Amino acid sequence: MFVDNIRIFAKAGKGGNGLVSFRRAKFVPKGGPDGGDGGDGGSVILEVDPHTNDLRSFFYDPKLIATDGVGGQGAKKHGKNGKSVIGKVPPGTIIYRSNASSMSEATWLEREGDGIELEKIADLTEIGTRFTLCQGGIGGKGNWHFRSATNQAPTEAELGTEGEEGVFFMELRRIADAGLVGYPNAGKSTLLGDISAAKPKVANYPFTTLQPIIGVVEFNSFRRCVVADIPGIIEGAHRNRGLGHEFLRHITRCKVLVFVLDMAGSEGRDPIEDLQNLRTEIKLYSEDLAKQPWFVVANKMDLEGAEDNLASFRLRFPKVDVVPLSALNGDGIAQLKSKLDQLVGYKFVH
Repeated sequence: MFVDNIRIFAKAGKGGNGLVSFRRAKFVPKGGPDGGDGGDGGSVILEVDPHTNDLRSFFYDPKLIATDGVGGQGAKKHGKNGKSVIGKVPPGTIIYRSNASSMSEATWLEREGDGIELEKIADLTEIGTRFTLCQGGIGGKGNWHFRSATNQAPTEAELGTEGEEGVFFMELRRIADAGLVGYPNAGKSTLLGDISAAKPKVANYPFTTLQPIIGVVEFNSFRRCVVADIPGIIEGAHRNRGLGHEFLRHITRCKVLVFVLDMAGSEGRDPIEDLQNLRTEIKLYSEDLAKQPWFVVANKMDLEGAEDNLASFRLRFPKVDVVPLSALNGDGIAQLKSKLDQLVGYKFVH
């Protein structure tokens, strides 16, 4: 199961109360104030983890709750701080704060109310980054803090403050240098398997790929790039038809788009129309994404009719950069890798 968006409830711990206490010991019948401070409440923290691939860990238990701080003790002893809780998220996770105060209210707003208001509060892309989602409450001061020349026996102490809480939405947008875009069965998954160590599921039927697959493409001189294969796009994807939004958001961070076309038209498709429709879907989904650099991979060149179709394609789009190849037998793979290295390759440093 692949989970790339989830709603969670998070609650930080309350600060412990300060204590009103007076020193009582043998031969000291009227000792001074010695009430200790309360411990701070634990916080809710999100950590970007390179070994976490999606948000499924929150699917069955969509809550993160830290523990409260312990109250102060006598003899000026500080109460124990509450334990923070850390949630692991993958690189590329975006965090939104909602206007709902509970999970049930969030559900009601979605189904019957005016909708949920979301405020983007974090975009977690760097591995190892820690983001405090909910800050723990502060422990109250014990009564010994309030002694003075005119008040040697203060009977006041502070209460601990409440920890932050709320309903949050998390959305995963994969981080990749290049994104493979095409219709179902265009050969994207086979292509990704050819140029990287990724092992996507490959079969001769549409929608074999049901979740984004990430592959690292290695070049010479310790250079590399990261390529994302998203499930096949269908017409109307910008309106979320065929879960278009679920898939398209995973290429919004890409520096270059690679349109993979079945140049043989092996399933009755027209590669010229396919490119026009795919470009339209991208533009209607995001004007900014449509402005990113792009080129075409003319796939399935080993099949009958591909050469004639490619000639017609070049006449129709004379300025479009095209890399002819066959993902099935490997022809043209070296040219594609060279192109990717030129556009988005970078030196990898351990």
